[in-house]
Amino acid sequence: MSQPRSRGRAVLRHLAAPALALAVVATLPAATRPAPTPVADPWAALAPVSVSYAKPLGGEVKGNFLSYNDFHGAIDPPGGSGATVNGTPAGGVEYLATWLKRLRAEAKAEGRTSTTVGAGDMIGASPLVSAAFHDEPTIELMDEIGLQVSSVGNHEFDEGINELIRLNKGGCHPVDGCQDGDGFAGAKFTYLAANTVSKKTGLPILPPVDVKLVGGVPVGFVGVTLEGTPGIVNPAGITSVTFKDEVETANKWGGLLKLFGVKAMVLLVHEGGAQSPPPSAPGVSDCANFSGPIVDIVRGLRPEFGLVVSGHTHRFYSCSLPNSAGQQSVVTSAGTNGQLITDVDYSLDRRSGRFTGISARNVVVENGIRNADGTWQQSAPGVFARNPELVDAGAKALSDKYRAAVAPIANRVVGRISADIVRDVRPNGESPLGDVIADAQLAYTAGDGAQIALMNPGGVRASLSYGASAGGEAPGEVTYGEAFSVQPFNNLVVTQTFTGAQLKNVLEQQFPGFNGQTAQRILQVSAGLTYSYASTAPAGSRVSALALNGTPVDPAASYRVTTNDFLANGGDGFTELAGGAGRTTAPGFDVDALVSYVGAGAPVVPGPADRITRLG
Repeated sequence: MSQPRSRGRAVLRHLAAPALALAVVATLPAATRPAPTPVADPWAALAPVSVSYAKPLGGEVKGNFLSYNDFHGAIDPPGGSGATVNGTPAGGVEYLATWLKRLRAEAKAEGRTSTTVGAGDMIGASPLVSAAFHDEPTIELMDEIGLQVSSVGNHEFDEGINELIRLNKGGCHPVDGCQDGDGFAGAKFTYLAANTVSKKTGLPILPPVDVKLVGGVPVGFVGVTLEGTPGIVNPAGITSVTFKDEVETANKWGGLLKLFGVKAMVLLVHEGGAQSPPPSAPGVSDCANFSGPIVDIVRGLRPEFGLVVSGHTHRFYSCSLPNSAGQQSVVTSAGTNGQLITDVDYSLDRRSGRFTGISARNVVVENGIRNADGTWQQSAPGVFARNPELVDAGAKALSDKYRAAVAPIANRVVGRISADIVRDVRPNGESPLGDVIADAQLAYTAGDGAQIALMNPGGVRASLSYGASAGGEAPGEVTYGEAFSVQPFNNLVVTQTFTGAQLKNVLEQQFPGFNGQTAQRILQVSAGLTYSYASTAPAGSRVSALALNGTPVDPAASYRVTTNDFLANGGDGFTELAGGAGRTTAPGFDVDALVSYVGAGAPVVPGPADRITRLG
């Protein structure tokens, strides 16, 4: 870390356009989401994307964007089932740095100016090497590898508004201080948060826009997170802000940028979509059977947004989608964990300042050693060898500093497993690891009378791999660092009393349309709790055969139910879980429950993932 630096010039440079915009924003009406414009074939050109616009009126300027999203503090290469992208081992920040430098060099050789941008969730849900230092290592590494502009995502708010502001501006943590003793300077790159608005001031808490000059032509950036952020982060940390509609916000700030002469714009948005089969394994730069919230967002955007860099869904794609004018905007996502980089070439008209063409492809951040037969070298079954020739020295040196600092904690063996325990969900919405975590929390709170434990699926961040050996441990041994990667949020473990009728409502709220729920989220359940569901049944009547240890749940009886405090505070739309009585809080955090469980005796076996029955 470095001492907080003088940021005067940087602030002026990044805030010039936003400050001018803020001066007039109150005089302008709020933009509204435009009605969709009919398009003859809105799904044309859904392939590795290249879009041409009007012929230039003057000379052209060539530029390049390099983008990634949902990094989540993935300093080390992902392991287990997430180690590869379509079969290629990928990820790790020292490899990401190398591939970024290669792509910048390629762009420079073509006379293109590169700008490196992100679409949120750079931090949060991070492995211990970053999370132990409140994600300061990731902020420093993003600066080291050349990130320039990024939107915030929902995970930027995991520790609340004040902590996000600190990570942006610099300074020591208010409780833990500067843990490595040499200060923290904050982000050199610009975080954009156009639709995260202070209730007190009515203005964004961070800059809403940024502008870069490319060959003398201005290119504008607007950054937003998904409007639904309040439903998926701990409500306690965001009470001072509201999250505005993505389209209205983007169009409002885009209109102001245009007023100031910016005609080429990029939306950095932490919301996305996904490809669907066929084919069974879509390419990293394809757009096969594409759907998701980003489609409607793009459909409402001003046509000046020629490029939309998206995220949140952890999927890869490169699409062209119709905007409000019926023109095609290029829409990209680079998956997650720094395993891909989106390489975008574009051209600008010097006279009009508009995009004349945009093309995009995703590049795998390869980190392995290929055998002569095309396979990849492994140091142990399922553990890929890393290619030392692809390591960036600067990024590695900074990463190694934090790896060394956290190693005594991260590499401590805390328990054993009998086989891989994966977080991948079965068709019923249940996962083997979800079962294990729920069982762990039930065991952790048994002394408080807990009878049932429920776990939100989004809080299960990684699988437990039998063959993983980051700290040199034997196969099947689980380290604290591995357990933390599964549950990195440091949520509290709370137990409340619910009636059987309330418990039924909690489970009904797993499905859209019941008591304000907007998305289907199947809670992971502890041993002894069983039920069936039919997702196509009317809201409020989807759950049936609810029983505990084979006995039907009595609507009038009381039951002690354990969850993390994120759920207990109404997170993920589970407002029913905020209505319990007799709340008590266990010592430590949710990861401590998992550590206690895997270290309690015989190796832990994968959960059966058969406690929930899907009827339709």
